[in-house]
Amino acid sequence: MTKISQLPLAVHLPDDETFESFYSIDSGAISGQLKAFINKPAVTTNGFYLFGQQGVGKSHLLHASCAYASEMKLTSLCLSFSELKQLSVELLDGLEQFDLICLDDLQLIAGNNEWQQAVFDLYNRVIEQDKKLIIAGNNPSNSLLITLPDLESRIGWGFTEQIKPLADEDKIKAIQVRSKLRGIELNDETAKFLLNRLSRDMNSLIKGLDTLDKASITAQRKITIPFIKDVLF
Repeated sequence: MTKISQLPLAVHLPDDETFESFYSIDSGAISGQLKAFINKPAVTTNGFYLFGQQGVGKSHLLHASCAYASEMKLTSLCLSFSELKQLSVELLDGLEQFDLICLDDLQLIAGNNEWQQAVFDLYNRVIEQDKKLIIAGNNPSNSLLITLPDLESRIGWGFTEQIKPLADEDKIKAIQVRSKLRGIELNDETAKFLLNRLSRDMNSLIKGLDTLDKASITAQRKITIPFIKDVLF
């Protein structure tokens, strides 16, 4: 049986990280591929590997995949090696009982043979049970410094997609999509001001939007440039 009930981790999902709130140049294509992978029988592969630099939305897509699996009445779990690598590899035992397992930050186990073997073994159990595994990392599978050749090969056998960074104009659209889903109308001038005044990575922009959203509810004010200055600067 899985040891998931013993995991000292926050395994809940952000409620706003769905496929609908994900924006990229080809967001429709990647969302469609992941939905098809989750919802259809594993004819060719049980694995999907996402890679891209920090802040491009890999974690968002993993969370969105789990949210979609739930909509499809499938069981799922999303975990990150930023938490797992400090714990016992036995925590992966039994996870193949879930219909979908998502593992984030694979690059963090580079050089750790014990964890690499554990992931490889999990991958094999997922195949045996005909479940699905989505893994995310910061580089292509052959550039992760994975020292277990079998694991590198296994990841390379599945579907692979690169998530590319957004240009500034696309970041503006991305935060406008997220804000609209929260019932906030963020015009171009206000969104551009936010981009120019915060760190330009998406994580910082979304955190800033979160802060503004809560502050606007408390103050009963619209998010305008003067309001942004009052709250964030």
